[in-house]
Amino acid sequence: MVYFVGAGSGAVDLITVRGARLLGEADVIIYAGSLVNPQLLDYAKPGCAIHDSAYMTLEQVLAVMRQAEAGGQTTVRLHTGDTSLFSAIREQMDALAEDGIPYQIVPGVSSFCGAAAALGAEYTLPGVSQTVIISRMAGRTPVPEREQIKHLSQFGSTMVLFLSSSLIPQLAEELLSGGVYTGDTPAAIVYKATWPDEQVFHCTIATLEATAKEHHIDKTALITVGGFLGGCYERSKLYDPSFTTGFRAAEHGN
Repeated sequence: MVYFVGAGSGAVDLITVRGARLLGEADVIIYAGSLVNPQLLDYAKPGCAIHDSAYMTLEQVLAVMRQAEAGGQTTVRLHTGDTSLFSAIREQMDALAEDGIPYQIVPGVSSFCGAAAALGAEYTLPGVSQTVIISRMAGRTPVPEREQIKHLSQFGSTMVLFLSSSLIPQLAEELLSGGVYTGDTPAAIVYKATWPDEQVFHCTIATLEATAKEHHIDKTALITVGGFLGGCYERSKLYDPSFTTGFRAAEHGN
């Protein structure tokens, strides 16, 4: 059996209970060494074979999985954050399915959740934004034309941008080209969310580039953009005394 496990956003104790248990039971661990906190490997049992996929190709990763399965061993493929975002697991799962090798996915805490915690923020504020766009700038790896930042920014929604901190000048330009955000639109850079060396820098779209340069940020950071970082929002209807829910009636006269 192969388990794809989300390692969480960085802090060792933010891996799920299930993920930690599987790490302790695994005979083979293949981890994304360039991104995953290496302290998570302390969960591994003695004699566990550990491979750093930062130095491996897809074919090499699959070869290790196949060898482990042939030997009746359990493999944990440890990816950063949650496996559903930018983890490249689809190609691994498809190959395993072709080989008839069973697998399961164990979700993890994504860094976009860790970034919100670091910011002390809620991405979906009533009257501000009820939509979160998670995306990335086109760089060495392209994105579909319809998903270019210049197009996505036209919605004016909350945006959380992965893999873009080395492209901030171009990012700022595309954010503004949508015609909804302005230079004064709040933004923030969250470096290594939930790691011990986490850093948070508040700015605006206009000052994104200068802020990144001042603090030497060019990797391992999320860029967040939108009015959710501002101070104006509406009260939630869920706890408004004048609002009826399925559990309580409205209090009239308020």
